[in-house]
Amino acid sequence: MNFYIADCHFGHDKARKLDDRPFSTVEEMDEVMIERWNSVVTRKKDEVVILGDFCFGKGERANELLHRLNGKKYLVTGNHDRLFLRDKKFDPSLFEWIKPYAERKDNGRKLVLCHYPIICYNGQYHGDSTYMLYGHVHNTKDYQNVLRFREESTQITYHAKGKAGSIGEERSLACNMINCFAGFSDYRPLTLDEWIRLDLEQRETGDHTKE
Repeated sequence: MNFYIADCHFGHDKARKLDDRPFSTVEEMDEVMIERWNSVVTRKKDEVVILGDFCFGKGERANELLHRLNGKKYLVTGNHDRLFLRDKKFDPSLFEWIKPYAERKDNGRKLVLCHYPIICYNGQYHGDSTYMLYGHVHNTKDYQNVLRFREESTQITYHAKGKAGSIGEERSLACNMINCFAGFSDYRPLTLDEWIRLDLEQRETGDHTKE
């Protein structure tokens, strides 16, 4: 199973308060997030891509968390990961890889992975075969700006290429950008299909708060 999550912010009390997370203390937040992670990521071979801002702490704390979290972990770096990444006591081998940007396949679909939302991403004209997964904006006014851009983008049409270079059918521009903010998934990693369903529910209801 492949899972995705962004902006866990383990150890980050300021994020707990700014997001109005339902935890009394940062210690409680960390323990609940570990429990919820391990409730869905149950096998050693399960893979979890963390889309940035994993931990706001030093190297030893990051090591401890990674040892307690199930599955193979991959890190797409965020702006709040620098503290532990620069710490000599941090063990980078606890991640399968650490990158600022990545592309990968998930059940035949192409994924563009970055901590920051990319409004014009590689494969955007390929419809529902490509998705851009991101974090960083949590559930803020910046996220509302991304949603407005996405909505306006889907109203743009273009002519797909036909055979022998001819003009093909008119299509709407896909803008499959999904904010994998941990707060939307009740602080659990989700599969791509689960994120797609949750995003669709948010679009239909206009509720971009929580699952």
